[in-house]
Amino acid sequence: MKDLFDSHELMAEDEGAFVGDGNAAMMDQGFKKFRRRGNRVSGAAPSSVASVPAERAVLDQETPTAGGRIARPVKAPVAAEPRPVEPSARPAQAPSGQPAEPEPEPRFARTATALRRQAKLDVDVESDGMVPARLPDPWTLFHPVSISGLDPRHRRLPLVDAFRASPTARAFDLLRTRMLHTLQERGWKRVAICAPTQGCGASFTAVNLALSLARVPRLRTVLMDLNLRRPAIASALGIERTAMYHGDMAGFLRGETRLEDHLVAASDGLALGLGNSQLTNSSELLHEGQCRGVLDEMMRRTQADVALFDLPPMLESDDLAAFLPQVDAVLLVSGGKTTTAKQLKACERQMSGRSELLGVVLNQARGHDI
Repeated sequence: MKDLFDSHELMAEDEGAFVGDGNAAMMDQGFKKFRRRGNRVSGAAPSSVASVPAERAVLDQETPTAGGRIARPVKAPVAAEPRPVEPSARPAQAPSGQPAEPEPEPRFARTATALRRQAKLDVDVESDGMVPARLPDPWTLFHPVSISGLDPRHRRLPLVDAFRASPTARAFDLLRTRMLHTLQERGWKRVAICAPTQGCGASFTAVNLALSLARVPRLRTVLMDLNLRRPAIASALGIERTAMYHGDMAGFLRGETRLEDHLVAASDGLALGLGNSQLTNSSELLHEGQCRGVLDEMMRRTQADVALFDLPPMLESDDLAAFLPQVDAVLLVSGGKTTTAKQLKACERQMSGRSELLGVVLNQARGHDI
């Protein structure tokens, strides 16, 4: 440091040159004149130091050196002013006293941010277990059964699938086609099948119509045995043993038995709901609100196109009257040898204003009655 002062020179970084003792005095005198001239122009006091630019001010303190000479330290240079921003890239200035508005975020940045937030949301939802897993098709979980009633050697109700060339089979196919057209036109799916009195053939009609519907490609049919007072579907199809394990219809309607444990699959397009016991209070069961919810869930999960419900005779119990709010239409079966016109009119009066009459099927008809 001593060698630097002895060389009678001092580095002036602002001008990029070496300044000696004489030159330093001259520069100091010139700076004083410059201050006085600036003060006269601006109207400030000549001795005011506040008007001197910070980057050109020189400290008045003097530091004596070992050789008797005086060195005037020069203030460290102030950082250069930033270059002016181009007008197109300069941020908009807010009016005086108002906060500046934030710059709009670029569109691609907003999109990326939104995607990241959505991805995080998806991960959080999945990690929390809030997204329900897709349930399998319950049709694949139903217990498969083989319908032995189709064998002519078994003495069951005559089933049309065993006699495809008979006039009865053709009559059921025609009934199936007409019924499907009506259901599709009106958006119906649930059909109750009943008769005025016992012995008219309601269960026979329900079983054969279900078998005929099952032969339609890509059509799902569910046949439910709701004749809880006298179940007949399992016996008609020759699957009484299956009904022993899968025939708790009362437990199913109360929500106590799962859908997969109750329904059985007779084919890819036909599922059966069986009954294995007789109930004397079946109408009270059909009145329960739980019954409606169970059947709604059955229709939703099975994605059935047609649901047939075999019910007790209309004029012998109030089961059908209790169940009418849960069906779209009623198919009435008339016995050609037993049903009278008076009984048919009584059935129509019971359904008037409560449900639609899909049609009347004449069973056990004589040749000249067709």
